[in-house]
Amino acid sequence: MRTYRCLQLVIWTCIFHMVDNSTLQGKDNSHFLRRIGNLKNDEGKMLHRAKRGWMWNQFFLLEEYTGTDTQYVGKLHTDQDKGDGNLKYILTGDGAGNLFVIDENTGDIHAAKRLDREEKSLYILRAKAIDRKTGRQVEPESEFIIKIHDINDNEPKFTKDLYTASVPEMSGVGTSVIQVTATDADDANYGNSAKVVYSILQGQPYFSVDPESGIIKTALPDMSRENREQYQVVIQAKDMGGQMGGLSGTTTVNITLTDVNNNPPRFPQSTYQFNSLESAPLGTHLGRIKANDPDMGENAELEYSISEGEGSDMFDVITDKDTQEGIITVKQNLDFEKKMLYTLRVDASNTHPDPRFLHLGPFKDSAMVKISVEDVDEPPVFSKLSYLMEVDEDVKEGSIIGQVTAYDPDAMNNIIKYSVDRHTDMDRVFSIHSENGSIFTLKPLDRESSPWHNITITATEINNPKQSSQIPVFIRILDINDHAPEFATYYETFVCENAKSGQLIQTISVMDKDDPPRGHKFFFEPVPEFPLNPNFTIIDNKDNTAGIVTRKDGYSRNKMNTYLLPVLIFDNDYPIQSSTGTLTIRVCACDNLGNMQSCNAEALMLAAGLSTGALIAILLCVVILLTLIVLFAALKRQRKKEPLIISKDDVRDNIVTYNDEGGGEEDTQAFDIGTLRNPEAREDSKLRRDVMPETIFQIRRTVPLWENIDVQDFIHRRLKENDSDPSAPPYDSLATYAYEGNDSVANSLSSLESLTADCNQDYDYLSDWGPRFKKLAEMYGGNDSDRD
Repeated sequence: MRTYRCLQLVIWTCIFHMVDNSTLQGKDNSHFLRRIGNLKNDEGKMLHRAKRGWMWNQFFLLEEYTGTDTQYVGKLHTDQDKGDGNLKYILTGDGAGNLFVIDENTGDIHAAKRLDREEKSLYILRAKAIDRKTGRQVEPESEFIIKIHDINDNEPKFTKDLYTASVPEMSGVGTSVIQVTATDADDANYGNSAKVVYSILQGQPYFSVDPESGIIKTALPDMSRENREQYQVVIQAKDMGGQMGGLSGTTTVNITLTDVNNNPPRFPQSTYQFNSLESAPLGTHLGRIKANDPDMGENAELEYSISEGEGSDMFDVITDKDTQEGIITVKQNLDFEKKMLYTLRVDASNTHPDPRFLHLGPFKDSAMVKISVEDVDEPPVFSKLSYLMEVDEDVKEGSIIGQVTAYDPDAMNNIIKYSVDRHTDMDRVFSIHSENGSIFTLKPLDRESSPWHNITITATEINNPKQSSQIPVFIRILDINDHAPEFATYYETFVCENAKSGQLIQTISVMDKDDPPRGHKFFFEPVPEFPLNPNFTIIDNKDNTAGIVTRKDGYSRNKMNTYLLPVLIFDNDYPIQSSTGTLTIRVCACDNLGNMQSCNAEALMLAAGLSTGALIAILLCVVILLTLIVLFAALKRQRKKEPLIISKDDVRDNIVTYNDEGGGEEDTQAFDIGTLRNPEAREDSKLRRDVMPETIFQIRRTVPLWENIDVQDFIHRRLKENDSDPSAPPYDSLATYAYEGNDSVANSLSSLESLTADCNQDYDYLSDWGPRFKKLAEMYGGNDSDRD
């Protein structure tokens, strides 16, 4: 019969309750139950084995142990341990080996390091005992828990180091501002280490804090932002319920009072003084005024206005949104002579009043503004902005047509003179009396050419010409019936040869340059010299037109191809104007429908002898003949050669102009004057210089007849030679001969040799040569005294 023995495990624990590391003697907290199995002993009795079960309690350690030795936790022990060292104790689990160590021989457990509950508050460990020799486990593995007891080693900490908050000024007591929060890392379930209480260290008596919630509230009523805007409040959070010895932390809260519209605007002074020239343009800024409002933002926005009363129609005030100033401006033209001083009442009011503070009084203020008008030298002022004058076109020159008036608005009342701006009256049709401003005519007027005249009159101060003003004057020329009516256009009237009596051949209308107020009315009649025309009748249509009607049947071009019909036209205006217009009526051949075909008698004769085809053939021949003539003239012009010498004057003057300078005596290629003086010395092979020949002809030699021949015979012989010369061109040419004849009877007229003469020459004979030599006779034929 076998007997099973049970292992006993004894754990000793020590619990420390004192901070000074004093320990309390623990007692065995192990409970084991035995169950007896159904075994029989040697005597045959039934034996019962007790089955043991472990019930482990929680073990506690204080955190932050400060002793010199390791902190003792407990002891593992089994009844299988005989003390011979055959058993080995092993510890596994959280922190086994580094935080918690076990003596494998004795089973004592110690904490090797300081423990911090805030890092880890619970450790789960497992213990077992094994046989060193066999390595077998003599007891099943058991699990137990070690809890770390908290101590107050953490102060409360706020979520922010610095808080920022705001609250409207004038708030009531108890108005919430902001809530601050502090947390404590200690165990809230163990003692009061984590119980936090809030208090205010700085910021009283303006603010308070709820000790449990940390809500900061206002503590004083009607705090004004204008007096103080910023507040710094220091809040403390203390654990242990705020008791002595508790740890604490602080934070800072910056509180700003926000603005509300609780202050009305106020002018710093009650009266303002400004000056303005009476000539200041509309909208001129005269000055600025400003009411002070200690509020800010839109609560300080102002609006300025002028109260009803004196000067409200002459001046205006506008608000500068950037500076919150009121700008006084000119609204109407000022006049020093009418009023020199204005007193205005200007109001400044808030644009966004707060109804909660209306009980503090009206949110506006008033100030008096005095404006002095200063006198300036003003230009003359006309009595009207413009003048309209009417005058008949038949008015006589120098007649007065109207008058303009101007005055000096200044107190000096300077004398005014008037003038017409000639840039507006270039033709000088009008003028004005400089003293009284009466406008009169200088030239006759004609409405038909210029129905309107727009001139400008200038008024100037005599003492100060710089002061002047201008005014437009519109002059309307009234119509006078001074033009007779006349045909509206030129009428080309014809009558058919086969016309019947009473047939309308033309309707005439007339025009009149005049413009009567009642409109035009014209009348048509035959002229008194021919009251009854046997061929045509004039019928007045009573609508300013007349019809021309035939009075007989049939007209003949052979007998009379043109009729002249005078028509008397007159109007009904005063004085009556009339004119006579003559219609030229041609007799024409017409078809059966009355369409004109021909109006000339010659055409009638041609139509009788020639057909249309013959006329076309004749016309074609004429065109061909003209074409041939044009071609022949073009070919002849193409063959024509241009002469080398181009004369600027008429060839009949026998003058040839050369514009190039000769080469002097060294130029052997120049023209040899000796050829003319000695005609026999000319070369036979020389060609004409004035024409570039197309073909070189043999020059025919002439018989030298130069001895004792006069100029006339020489010229005639030369002409005869040229006429018979085959090389001469067929067109007109100019041949110049410079043959010098015998000495003149009058000798030389040159005065170049007069200085070498022994005596004065007598030029009286020049007076006998005629009027052409009169000037020479006066120059040389006068007395010595005259010449001197």
